[in-house]
Amino acid sequence: MKVGIIGASFARAAYLPALRHVPDVEVVALASARMESARRAASEFDVPHAYDDWAAMLTSHDFDLVCIATPTVLHEVQTLRALERGAHVLCEKPTAMDAAEAARMLRAAEAAGRVHMIDHELRFNPNRMRIAELIAEGALGEVRHLDISNIGSAWCDPASRPMGDWWSLAGQGGGRLGANGSHQVDLLRWWLGEVAWVTGAAPVMVPERVDPGSGQAWTATADDAAYFTVEMVSGAVAQVFMSGVAAHNMGNMTRIFGSEGTVLLSNDDERLLFAPAGGEFRDLTVVDPHAQLQGVNPGIWNVSVVSLMQELCTAIREGRAPSRGATFADGLANQIVLDAVRVSHAERRWVRPEEIDVGD
Repeated sequence: MKVGIIGASFARAAYLPALRHVPDVEVVALASARMESARRAASEFDVPHAYDDWAAMLTSHDFDLVCIATPTVLHEVQTLRALERGAHVLCEKPTAMDAAEAARMLRAAEAAGRVHMIDHELRFNPNRMRIAELIAEGALGEVRHLDISNIGSAWCDPASRPMGDWWSLAGQGGGRLGANGSHQVDLLRWWLGEVAWVTGAAPVMVPERVDPGSGQAWTATADDAAYFTVEMVSGAVAQVFMSGVAAHNMGNMTRIFGSEGTVLLSNDDERLLFAPAGGEFRDLTVVDPHAQLQGVNPGIWNVSVVSLMQELCTAIREGRAPSRGATFADGLANQIVLDAVRVSHAERRWVRPEEIDVGD
C-alpha cells in the first residue's frame, strides 16, 4: 500500500511510527510547508521523497492512502485533491473550517467510493472503548449527565505562542474548540448518540500577545478557551470546559453519571474507575499493548493511532468502510456541533444542529 503524508509535525510524532506497525505499507512521500521539516521527517523514517509543495507531491505519485495533518484551513482543498487523484483519505481534526466544507468533503469521498476517516484516535483507546462498552451493556443504567474538563497553562503567558502560530489564528482554523473540543464532541456522539441542542462560547481571553523570539506584539484571534453544554437526543446533558490559559495544568477529567453507576477517567494517569450504585469505585483500567511497540511515542494520542492505522489500512485492502473510528460523516456531524457553539457565542442562545448551514 502506497502512502503519502501532508504535514510533518504530527506525522513524525504519530503517523510514521504507527505505520511501521502496519504490514505491507510503504510511505512513499511526505510534504510540509517547510522543506527542512519534510526532509528531516523523511530522513528519520526512510521516506524516499520529500516536498514543500503538497500539490506537486499528489501529482507526482499514485497513492492508495493520503494522510493529512495540516492547518484546518487546508483540509478541504487537500482532501478534494487527494480524492481526485484516487486516494483514500485520513484527515486530521477538526474536520474543516465549517460544516459546508465538511459536507463537500463527505460528498466527494462518497462519490469517489473511497474510504474516509477523521483522526479521532481516542475511539481506538482501550479505556474509552471500555466506557463505550459499559454504556452499551447498561452498567451505568440511564446516562443522565456527563462533564469533561481540560485545563492547561500552555497558552497562559502572552509570550507562550510565536507570532503567526496557526493554532492562535481564527482564519487558519486554530483555537481550543477545534483542537480539543472536536475530540470531546466525537466522544459524546460515540458514547451517547446525537446532539439535540447546543449552547456555549469560544472566547479569546489573552488576545494581546508577544512573540517570544523578537518581542514583537501581535494579536491572537482564535479561542484560547471554549465551553459548551449539549443536550443529547437521549436526554442526557453533557458539559465541556476547556482552557489553555490557566495558571496551572489541571489535566483532562471525564465523569459520567448514570442511574446505576458512575465512571471516572483521568488523562493524567489513564485510570478508569467505575462504581455501581451504592458500591465502591473499582479500577477497570485497560492498558494499551501498543504502548510497548518499538518506536511508538508515549501518550494516548500517539499510541491510539497505531490501532487506527491498522483498521484503516485493513478496510482499504478489504474494500469496506471502517468497522471502527470516525468517518467523514462523523466529521460533518462533529463540525455542525462546533459551528453551533460559535453561533451560540455570537447570538447568546441555544442552537439546534439543524440550524447550521451545510451548503447545497
